[in-house]
Amino acid sequence: MRVSALEIPGVLLLEPRVYKDGRGFFLESFNARSIAAEAGIHHQFVQDNHSRSHRGVLRGLHYQIQNPQGKLVRCLRGRIYDVVVDLRRTSPSFGRWLGVELSADNFHQLWVPPGLAHGFLVLSDVAEVFYKATDYYAPESERCIRWDDPTIAITWPLDGLPTVSPKDALGVPFAHAEAYSSDPSAPEVLS
Repeated sequence: MRVSALEIPGVLLLEPRVYKDGRGFFLESFNARSIAAEAGIHHQFVQDNHSRSHRGVLRGLHYQIQNPQGKLVRCLRGRIYDVVVDLRRTSPSFGRWLGVELSADNFHQLWVPPGLAHGFLVLSDVAEVFYKATDYYAPESERCIRWDDPTIAITWPLDGLPTVSPKDALGVPFAHAEAYSSDPSAPEVLS
């Protein structure tokens, strides 16, 4: 697999080898030994999640303040614009965001280390997103930052307003979001 480090420390774009022929394609989407050796990801994955959404749906920006999750994200059907925001207070990219397109056609995967908020916008008629997580979902510690926070100023590829869940519509501004100290297991509130 080809591994590219992105602008936020620890965030990686993974491009698996895809073997195509007249029958279709084959790829190895996950191999613990390969991902450790080639990408340096040594986390144990404990939960798989799969969502289906329609064009214009925006999910996020989510994170867990306790039990922070690392995520290995891929798009199985359609196209998404996948976004992360660095919430690690001691990181040189604290408060910055980056976005990449993940699609069923490009086969790319995004490694989102613990300590970042994550969200995506559906660009195709339908998209199915699958991700592996390094910790279990803990609804009591889930947090959400507003998708349109002016401080972060994410440039979403939108025509009009997205469709968001009632819970995501109540996301807090970045200035009031809980962030992580150098250790993502020790949150602190931004002031």
